Amino acid sequence: MSPALIVHGGAWKIPDELWPAHQSGCRRALDAGWAVLDSGGSALEAVVGAVRVLEDDPVFDAGVGSVLNRDGYCELDAAVMEGASQGFGAVGAVRRYANPVELALRVLGDGRHCLLVGAGAEAFAAESGLEPVEPESLIIPRELELHRRRNREGFRLESQFEPGDTVGAVALDAAGHLACANSTGGTSFKLPGRIGDSCLPGCGLYAEDDTAAVCCTGWGEQIMRRALARQIVTRLADGGVVEEVVDRALGELAALPHGRAGVIGLTAAGRPIHRHNTPRMAWSARRRSGETLEPADPRPPPPDRRTDRR
Repeated sequence: MSPALIVHGGAWKIPDELWPAHQSGCRRALDAGWAVLDSGGSALEAVVGAVRVLEDDPVFDAGVGSVLNRDGYCELDAAVMEGASQGFGAVGAVRRYANPVELALRVLGDGRHCLLVGAGAEAFAAESGLEPVEPESLIIPRELELHRRRNREGFRLESQFEPGDTVGAVALDAAGHLACANSTGGTSFKLPGRIGDSCLPGCGLYAEDDTAAVCCTGWGEQIMRRALARQIVTRLADGGVVEEVVDRALGELAALPHGRAGVIGLTAAGRPIHRHNTPRMAWSARRRSGETLEPADPRPPPPDRRTDRR
């Protein structure tokens, strides 16, 4: 089987001045994940390696640089899933670990549970040997200023549904196995303890070796309501054409208020999937042939009075 990898760095109205940083971040993550596949590593190892790079990049809403919740802290969600067995591991509302995707992988490896959140997830992390960080180390000036501005101006309900830079990766390895991973800081000014779609199987991600693996990014509340990832994989398993299946699912999502999202994925044959109903989505993909695929630099989005990144 010819390996393949695709990564994303969020789907929203990414401004012109931020577009190059989003795309270069995706390329670095793609390179990291591809190095794993090129050396014979598994799809699961590749997606974790790629997402770790994105978590370490403050451009994105994952790991360091994540958005702040109402109380002024980052709370991180992440998940991994493998297509051979539907093995799944996830964590939510983690404050003291900069790479929650690594913690999600350990939940998968431990096997007793699929999802751990909050203090329980952090206790498990300590037991498994991961080094904690100070919560303040995840906060960067950009997000601190946004949080202060929202405190001054008052919270707007619609800000819960503004897009962010959730990150994800999907890989196919030489053995023909698929895997996917997601990581996010969620939505800006969210209530403490809010869990989004990214760490829920069938919502933010899903993988089946015989069909496809996909990751979603966008308005988590609506993605959860549609179980978007599982819906897409199920329709593909029923014989649907990739573009038609994903566009239909995104169209149905758009019928809900704030129903905006982006989807990346790979079919069992290694065909990349990259569709979105937002103005832009940052992504990068590669196949064994050496061909790297990326979005053409899109036209600037239409004027909008809102200029903050989320």
